[in-house]
Amino acid sequence: MQYVAQEALVAPARVKSALWRLMIGLALAVVIYVAGIAALFALLVAISGWDGAQMWLVRMAEADSPTATLLVLSTFIGMGLGPLAAARLLHGRPLGSLFGARPRLLRHFAIATGICVLIYAIAALIPTGITPERNLPTGIWATFLPLALVAVLVQTGAEEVLFRGYIQTQLAARFASPMVWMLIPSVIFASLHYQPDIFGENAWMMVCAVFVFAMLAADLTAYTGTIGAAWGFHFANNCGAILIVGIEGPLSGLALYTLPEGVIAQADLGWMLAMDVTVMIIVWAVIRRVVGRVVV
Repeated sequence: MQYVAQEALVAPARVKSALWRLMIGLALAVVIYVAGIAALFALLVAISGWDGAQMWLVRMAEADSPTATLLVLSTFIGMGLGPLAAARLLHGRPLGSLFGARPRLLRHFAIATGICVLIYAIAALIPTGITPERNLPTGIWATFLPLALVAVLVQTGAEEVLFRGYIQTQLAARFASPMVWMLIPSVIFASLHYQPDIFGENAWMMVCAVFVFAMLAADLTAYTGTIGAAWGFHFANNCGAILIVGIEGPLSGLALYTLPEGVIAQADLGWMLAMDVTVMIIVWAVIRRVVGRVVV
């Protein structure tokens, strides 16, 4: 399969495409990510004192309240800044080359988000046999919603810039085969979602589902020449999982409803994940078809 549009993202990466630069760039990204968390902790110390900051760290580890979840999502600012710094300092790339042309990026983001909302709303009518429980009163949820949407936008944008905008394009600058530049970032992305403490024996099935998503997002990025469609796809997915129906436990603090953690860990999720992946592929196919008409 030819990905002509991706050349706009890959061409700047070819200038300094040595793999050692990518390795150091990823190390730099990790350092900046950790520095961002340290800066947040310092801010908490300044506001709440040492004991208060430690208390917030404990609450962030649980992330089962709105404010704690927002704080966790804010740590992704560092994740987003890391690849931008690496691209500029180690590869001499313009920062915009990790995103793609702005008008196209914004257009594709809006299209992908809208398609996701429509199809996922229809899919939500399919019975699953698991009944969500109310997590937050509607008034409190609505109060936090504007900040929550911005936080999820930042979180998903940071991951897209890192995995699709930076790692994928730097690998594509060195290797022609999509089996390298699509597969490697997708495997890394999926493996970071391995959570046996939440999903129990179903953890690897969840990893496989995330891997499928990552491959679809990689394809959208390569097909459109921006991270916009993949970002919109990711943003809509995470809004559903973090803000609408979350899983009881970490990152559930902003969800209107939650699914009991124990039920998710013990349930036979095979058919549910198969349905989710099927819907995900349908969404991807529709996004690809629609944005393919507005690639320019």
